[in-house]
Amino acid sequence: MKKKIVVLLIIGICFASCKSKKAYSDKLRTKNVLSERNKFKPANSGKDGEVNLPNEPSKFISFRIESVSEYIETFAETAQLEMVGYGIPASITLAQGLLESGNGKGELAMKTNNHFGIKCHKGWEGDYDFHDDDEKGECFRKYNHPMYSFRDHSVFLTTRSRYAFLFNLKHTDYKGWAKGLRKAGYATDPRYPQKLIYLIEKNGLHKYDRQVKKAGYDRQTVMATESDKMHTVEKGDTLYSLSRKYYMPVNEIMQLNKLRSSNLSIGQRIKVKISNIN
Repeated sequence: MKKKIVVLLIIGICFASCKSKKAYSDKLRTKNVLSERNKFKPANSGKDGEVNLPNEPSKFISFRIESVSEYIETFAETAQLEMVGYGIPASITLAQGLLESGNGKGELAMKTNNHFGIKCHKGWEGDYDFHDDDEKGECFRKYNHPMYSFRDHSVFLTTRSRYAFLFNLKHTDYKGWAKGLRKAGYATDPRYPQKLIYLIEKNGLHKYDRQVKKAGYDRQTVMATESDKMHTVEKGDTLYSLSRKYYMPVNEIMQLNKLRSSNLSIGQRIKVKISNIN
């Protein structure tokens, strides 16, 4: 009997050790990938201080987040960099990430690294998976690393005209942003603003907005001039992919080029706007 107990204890210790090592390995890999991102210098590609991301991993990286505090610690810097590049308060990005992903432990987040509940929508060309939400089996965007979910969240908000009014708010006005997101239709939950505000105030997320502001970031002081550029359509180009590349809403590209449909032809010349940061 004693021998059986000893054997079971050894097996239990080995299992716990392997599980612990894997969890540590996952966290270490996360830290390495996130730190690798910071080696890239800001690029003047149309957004103030936007930071280029390293190439997306070729394989899906599964993330294990154990607590709210670990989620914040893991993604706070990412949210701040997105704030510098796109003007979305870091507190709002973190609060939405926590809420939409179930603190990083929700089913959708675990299987897609989609931390903001962004659905495929027309024109999405990336990976995807199906998940029950408002309706059964809805299509959601999938990323090999959560970092790309954060970037896509920034692009999503800045390339859709219904969110444009939010960028007139102060960087520290997280309450205005929370209410505005609901007003613009980001979520159907009538208590969405209150939930975001609660998460921000409970976890002190507004401090990350202040840190960015204290560092001297101010979109009002960055002068940008726009100039036209002609893009030659290549195989695989769509209006959506061009909107992501040049940070222009699809309807703006269509208006600028007097396009009546979204169909593009290889070799077609499309006028786009390029921002030059002074």
